Amino acid sequence: MDGVLNAFSRPGLAEHAQYEYAKGGSKISGLSIHALQAIAQQWGNLEFGWTEVSRGTGTDGVPYSEVRAVAADLQSRTLRPLQFIVRHWRDTKQGGYKLKDEREIYELCANMAQRRVRSCLEAVIPRDVQDAAEQQAELTLRTKADVSPEAMHKMVDAFAKLGVTKEQIEKRIQRRLDAISPAQVVGLKRIYTSLRDEMSEPSEWFDAAEAPAATPAGAPPASAVDKAKEALKSRGKGATKVDPATGEISGATTPAKTLKHFQEQIATALDADAAALVLDSARNALDAPDLAVLADMYRADWQQ
Repeated sequence: MDGVLNAFSRPGLAEHAQYEYAKGGSKISGLSIHALQAIAQQWGNLEFGWTEVSRGTGTDGVPYSEVRAVAADLQSRTLRPLQFIVRHWRDTKQGGYKLKDEREIYELCANMAQRRVRSCLEAVIPRDVQDAAEQQAELTLRTKADVSPEAMHKMVDAFAKLGVTKEQIEKRIQRRLDAISPAQVVGLKRIYTSLRDEMSEPSEWFDAAEAPAATPAGAPPASAVDKAKEALKSRGKGATKVDPATGEISGATTPAKTLKHFQEQIATALDADAAALVLDSARNALDAPDLAVLADMYRADWQQ
């Protein structure tokens, strides 16, 4: 227990120890896979991981892997296995396709297995040990939380990339950022992690941004085409044509995440498994050339 508590006294681990998201109007939080792995290392006599047991072909003609995740306490002889099926199939905007590349199959199985390994560790490690680690992580964040103007400026910039303004943040914490408390910094960091990992949406945490001020009296009204062009700037790929007569936009799509977004996530990933999750999520968002660039970056950073 001393080893566990000392581990979670390190700010680096404490910052990535907990996740939080909203579901059904309630707040859900818990220990991340990285936190549970750190506990397992300190607890000792624990084996955990996953393995591909067998392969086959489903009735729909799609190959699959039978994967087994497990956590075992060798001292108390407590075992928690989970066995599941992973179809060798990738869904894309243009339709799905079978996976044939062994690297892609491995990455898909690894992504699916990590969630099960986390569940297995939760079942093997005593609940009170997990609670103590979570409390220590929160205490560490509260005492080490940086509330300096420079830190707050970085936080505002980070939230801005996710579509959250400084005004929305201050409205949530009911005070100006220069008067924020360490506990509120901890809460905002959890919310940021949830938004960044797409576990929740900004609307679940923040009130809608205020509408822009009305056009001053006497000012010429914006034309339909001008409004459409402004809309194009915020829609990203796909919205490329404006009808001069009506101002209607054709070919418009929802905002798409860029190659730079995924490159930043891979560059700041905690380990190879986390980077693989980023690469997996990018397959449905990027076109083939950008995806190839991202895959090369992943291999260079995490498969050496």
